[in-house]
Amino acid sequence: MAYGRKRRTTKAEDPLRKVKEGVVINAVEEYLTLKRIPHYRINSGGLKTPRGQLVKFGAKGMSDFYAIGPAGISVWIECKRPKGGRLSEAQKEFLDCINRHGGIGIVVNSIDSLETQLKEAGVIL
Repeated sequence: MAYGRKRRTTKAEDPLRKVKEGVVINAVEEYLTLKRIPHYRINSGGLKTPRGQLVKFGAKGMSDFYAIGPAGISVWIECKRPKGGRLSEAQKEFLDCINRHGGIGIVVNSIDSLETQLKEAGVIL
């Protein structure tokens, strides 16, 4: 490599690409707890019983968290990893429905994006 030239960072070398959604979920849960915002972690998906039966839980597209904002307003938070996290069509439809009906539906990929959106929505000061 010649001196004075910057080496390009490839997608594989980008450290944010390695951050998993679970890290964001854990950070969001800790933030909501510290801010004393009532919240519930929503798990959706399915699993197989020992007999091989599929048991589904949660609704398709449901967000990762349900929180209660001022005056009881419904706040739904979908977490995605910082790089490459994309909403499924079902998740888009779920959040659109929440927002159309007077709730707050947001997508976050960091504590900064969570805090910014909660401030914009009037959930925190």
